[in-house]
Formats: sequence, C-alpha cells, structure tokens
Amino acid sequence: MTQILISDPTLRDGNHAVQHRLNEEQIRRYAAAANAARVAIVEVGHGNGLGASSLQVGEALLSDAEMLRIAREELSDVKLGAFGIPGFATMRRDLDVAIDAGADIFRVGAHCTEADLTERHITYLREQDKEVHGVLMMCHMATPERLVEEARKMESYGAQGVIVMDSAGAFLTDDLQDRIARLVDGTQIAIGFHGHNNLCLAVANSVAAVKAGATILDGTARGFGAGAGNTELEVLVAVLAELGHDTGIDLYKVLDAADLAEAQLVQRMPHTDSVGIVSGLAGVFSGYSGPVRRIARDFGVDPRDVFFALGRRDVIAGQEDVILEVAMALRDAVEGQQLEQQDDEISESEGART
Repeated sequence: MTQILISDPTLRDGNHAVQHRLNEEQIRRYAAAANAARVAIVEVGHGNGLGASSLQVGEALLSDAEMLRIAREELSDVKLGAFGIPGFATMRRDLDVAIDAGADIFRVGAHCTEADLTERHITYLREQDKEVHGVLMMCHMATPERLVEEARKMESYGAQGVIVMDSAGAFLTDDLQDRIARLVDGTQIAIGFHGHNNLCLAVANSVAAVKAGATILDGTARGFGAGAGNTELEVLVAVLAELGHDTGIDLYKVLDAADLAEAQLVQRMPHTDSVGIVSGLAGVFSGYSGPVRRIARDFGVDPRDVFFALGRRDVIAGQEDVILEVAMALRDAVEGQQLEQQDDEISESEGART
C-alpha cells in the first residue's frame, strides 16, 4: 500500500471559477469540512496565487492575509498551503504575509522551462524552515528531458517535491506516465501531479502518475476550477482506496465536503464541453476559458478557432492580451472573406447581364 499525499486547492484553484470572489463564510465552511475529512493539505488564495489580485487577472474579494487567516482558524488537523508565482508573489511582502498568516507549506510555480525564476523564492522559504514544493506549469510544452532538467534545478534550490501541472488538461495518459517515471528516476525528491479535466482524463492521469512513482496528487471538490475543472477530489480518493493506496482521508467526510462545495461554492459545475475539449487539444491554459468565450462573443468569432490559434502561438498564462489580438485577427479574416465573396458575386452578376 503506497502512501499518497493529497493536496486540495479547492479554495485556491477553485477561486478561478468564481472570478476570485470566494467569501469568508465559503472559505470557513469548506476549510472546516476538509479538516474533518483529514485532507493532508488545503491550499487557499487567489486563483493565480499570492500577490496576484489585480485588474489584469482579477481582483479577489478578500486579501491573501484574510483568506489564509480564515482557513487557518478552521484547520486544526491538516496543513495550510499557499501558492505563489514569482512576478506576482514577492518575497518580503507576499511570502511573509503567508508565513505570518500561518501557512505550513508553500508551492512556488513557474512555466515548465523557467524554473530559474523560482530560486530566490524557494531558497528564502527554506531559510524560514518552511516545507516547499516547486511547480512546473504547462508541462506538456516541454520535452521529458527538459522537465527533468528543470525539476533538478528546483531540487537544487531546496524544494522537497516537484509538481507536474497539466495546466491545459492536454496530457494523454501514456505521455504523462512516461514523464513522471523519468522525473522519479531523475530526481531524489517527491514527484506530484496536478490534473485538469479538459479531455476527461484527470483521474486516469492521476492514477497513471501514481503507477509511475508519483506520491503527491492534487484534487478539488467536484473538480471546482476554471474551464473544464480539475481532478475531482472525491473521485480520486475513492479510486485510490479501491486500488489499495492510503491517503489518510475519510471517504464519507470528503464526500460530504464535495456536497458542501457543490451547494455553497460552485456557481457552474465544471464540465467538459466543446470549447473545453479544444482548449485541451490546443494545449492552452484552462484559465483562459472565460476570457476566450467572452472576447470571441464580442468579436463574433468561434471560441474554438481562438483556442487553436492561441495554441499555435504557444501562449501561456499571463498573456491575456494575445486573446484580444487573435480574436481581432480572426474577425478581420472573416470580414475579408465576406468582402471577397461579395465582390465575386457582384462580378458574376455583372457577367451574367453582359
């Protein structure tokens, strides 16, 4: 029986799904439910992590300090987690705020080829005697060899684990399993997986990750998260138990937590629709689902075309301006085709009269 550490970012990644508007009562009630279920880590904050609340990516209803403090008051038996991306999260301001609020474990994330950006943050947190995991985001965009190289960098900075994040829900099971196996063989620290469900493979990919040697998995209640959502926590716990893995989580209590989340947190149940599938196929950040749909509607273009165009440009999180650029280009192309068609019809009509 393999011990699997479960981290629950319902109150962080799920914040994406409600435009970062989780309120005090919602955070308090879900944190209490997750604590009762004995989920190992409950991650809390703005969807993009510490210091990210802004007009560009969305202003949170509550500050980082408030969200962490509220959850901390309810988490007597499990660890409080915080997530930060260098560029959003600063060391002296945002990391210190989380430390002061009682965060036990930190995750420091970067694009899958930019682990260098995490060095100062990871080093600083380890100096504060905090448990730290590195997170490599959009991992389908790097070769397996490059992922191992980047993970080793995080390990050298002091990270005690590295999480492979399928930010676009793009991984197929065999590809993911191969990458996890290489990371397990190529490092001396714990390897984890954070799945998104665009292709309905989040739970299957999580199981494949465990088979390849991963010992840390992420899941959110009812898959609460942007776009097609994340790995469904309650399903993951049940499947792992059936396979003989130990998570330390009370099944009935985590089912209760999922029911509470559906009733009190989720405005729209995450599900895989046509746009979500294309987002996964295109390998584009799941958090772009809302902006792409909105901008495509404003410009009268197909959001699926927008996602495929973004994928061809290898767009990553933080490049929201490109969505507008792509939509405008698609609109202009459509209008150009329409004008060309009209000219052809006029020429044919004139030709017929002569």
